[in-house]
Amino acid sequence: MAGKAAIGCLKTLMMVFNFIFWVTGIALLALGIWMKLDLYRYMELTTTYYPQAPYILIGIGAAIIIIGTLGCCCTVKGYSILLYVFSVFLVLMFIAELAAGITGFVFKGQLESGFEEGLNKAYSKYGTDKQLTKDVDDLQKGLHCCGMNSTADWDKLGHRIPDSCCKTPKCNTKDPNAIYTKGCFKLVTEFMKNNFSIIGGSVIGVSFLMLIGALLACCLARSVKMDKYEQVA
Repeated sequence: MAGKAAIGCLKTLMMVFNFIFWVTGIALLALGIWMKLDLYRYMELTTTYYPQAPYILIGIGAAIIIIGTLGCCCTVKGYSILLYVFSVFLVLMFIAELAAGITGFVFKGQLESGFEEGLNKAYSKYGTDKQLTKDVDDLQKGLHCCGMNSTADWDKLGHRIPDSCCKTPKCNTKDPNAIYTKGCFKLVTEFMKNNFSIIGGSVIGVSFLMLIGALLACCLARSVKMDKYEQVA
């Protein structure tokens, strides 16, 4: 009876873990999609942009959802061998997520130099390179900024202040009260560093959840195995 009670308790804990695990998978999947659909506008302006980053998060999120579903089946069936296999998958996921999280923090440290070089290139080619012009306009509209460091940068480039600096559509760009005055470089680096701190911290936090799940799966597998052994004995 004691063995049955322990197994029942461990199964309940495993089902709770699998639910949390499944939800974190959805969260990471959504985070990867958001990173691909929204953050890419800013990431493309840095020379240290890694286009694979969103796909890594999407892949990890999808893998968690699939493995979490399989984990529920393993828990309900109570087959010790499947639970051990599930724990191995969790350990592998822990390694992958920990590596992804650390990479995010390393990338965060390279953002400032990467954006400085990338923005200099983008602003110098504004009006001549269609894609870079669009990226700069999206950046200025999105972060409410104008010029790399200030609006004076446009004079240095010999270019009039573009409409993307306007607080309202088609404003008088010669009126300092009608345009954004903060430089984009400082704003975009702070914005990206904050986002990568959240992304990296989330991924590392979820990775340690895998170790708890692996431990629970091993404990349940051992309890199931011992219960079957006692019944035979």
